[in-house]
Amino acid sequence: MTHTHTHAFDLATAADLRRGPDIAAVLDHLVADATATAATSIGYPGAVDLDHTAVMARLGHRLWNNIGDPSDPGGVAHTRVLEQAVIAWVAELVGMPAEDRWGYVTTGGTEGNLSALHAAYRRWPTARIYYSTAAHYSIRKIVDMLATYKVVVRAHPDGQMDYDHLAEQVRKRRRWPAIVVATAGTTMTEAVDDTDRIHAILTEYSMVGHVHVDAALSGIPLALDGALRLDDTSGIGSVAISGHKFFGVPTPCGVVLVRDSVRNPARQPIAYTAATDTTITGSRCGLAAALLWHAIALHGREGHRWRVAEARRVAGYAVERLRAAGWPARRWPHALTVVLPTPPEAVRKKWLLATDGPVSHIICMPGITTGQVDALAADLAAAAIPRPRAR
Repeated sequence: MTHTHTHAFDLATAADLRRGPDIAAVLDHLVADATATAATSIGYPGAVDLDHTAVMARLGHRLWNNIGDPSDPGGVAHTRVLEQAVIAWVAELVGMPAEDRWGYVTTGGTEGNLSALHAAYRRWPTARIYYSTAAHYSIRKIVDMLATYKVVVRAHPDGQMDYDHLAEQVRKRRRWPAIVVATAGTTMTEAVDDTDRIHAILTEYSMVGHVHVDAALSGIPLALDGALRLDDTSGIGSVAISGHKFFGVPTPCGVVLVRDSVRNPARQPIAYTAATDTTITGSRCGLAAALLWHAIALHGREGHRWRVAEARRVAGYAVERLRAAGWPARRWPHALTVVLPTPPEAVRKKWLLATDGPVSHIICMPGITTGQVDALAADLAAAAIPRPRAR
C-alpha cells in the first residue's frame, strides 16, 4: 500500500530465508507499516473496534483444523463445537428453519458463494445463473469455474439490480431452471437487491430454481435489522456472509448457509480422517471459527445492534461533513458505505480509497471515528473540487 512495504520484503527474500532472516525485524516492520496506515485505511471493509487478543493468546500456539462436516461426530473435533455454535447463531439470526439448514465456517465470501452455487447447480444442473453487473467479481469467476450458462443482468447506477431486465431475461429462458444471485451490499455502493421482487419474477414465470444472497458486507447488519430473513416465506435458498468485515476477525473467513433440502452432497467418507467430506476445502481453519464465536459472544445481538447503529451514525456524519467541505457524497439509508466522486490521486492513496472509475467510497465500519472523517474532509476541501460540466 505504501513504498515502505518494499523495505519489509527486502528482508524476506529467498536468499535471506536460506541464511536465516532477522525474523523479529521483518515482523516488527510489517506491524509498524500497518500501524502507520491504520488511521487512513477507510476505503475497505474491516471493523477495527473488536479486540481478539484473548483468542490469539490462548489458541494461537497450535493447529486448529476442523476436518469434515461440521456436524460429523467423528474425526478430529478441534473447534467444531464453536463452529456449530456460530452456524446456529447466524442461522437463528436470519430465521432459517433448524430442520432445513446446513452450513460451515468458510475462508470468506468467495468460498461461501462457491459452496452455495455449487450446491444449487448440482440440484439444478440445467440452470442458468443470473447475476447483475454490480455483483462481486467472485460471482463471474465461480460461474466460469462451474462451467455453467450465465446471464448478466443490468444494474442501475445506484448499484441495485434492474428487475425489468431480469424479468426480460428470465422470460426468454423459461424452459430452464434459474439460479439468481442477489447482492446484499454491492461492492461500491452497498446497494441491496430486493429478493422479494426477484422471487416474484420467478413465481410469475413459474420458474423452479434457487435464489442465493451474497451478503458478505451487509448480511449481519441487515439481519440484525430483521431485513434479511431466510424463513420459509423468503424464497431464499442460501446466503454467504463474511466474518472479517463486520466482526473484524483478523483472518479472512465467513459463514455459508444452504437449505439442506437443496443439497445433494456426495457424502464421501474419508477413512483416514474418520469424517465425511462435504465442504469445499475439507480442512477448515478452526482458529477462524473460534474468533467468530468470540466476536459473537463478546457482544451478543444487542451489542452488535449498537455497533451497527454507531457505524451508521458515523456514515451519516460523513455524508454531511463531506458535503459541507464542498464534496458531493451520498449513501443508502442502511449503508456504512459513503460514495463520492473520485478524488485526486494523492487523496486516494493517503486514505486507501476504493475506486472504480469516476466513483470512490469510504466505509464507516465499526471503529471508524468522526475524527478520521474530519481529517478526510479537510484533505478533500484542500483538493480540487469536481465541477459539473456545462450543458
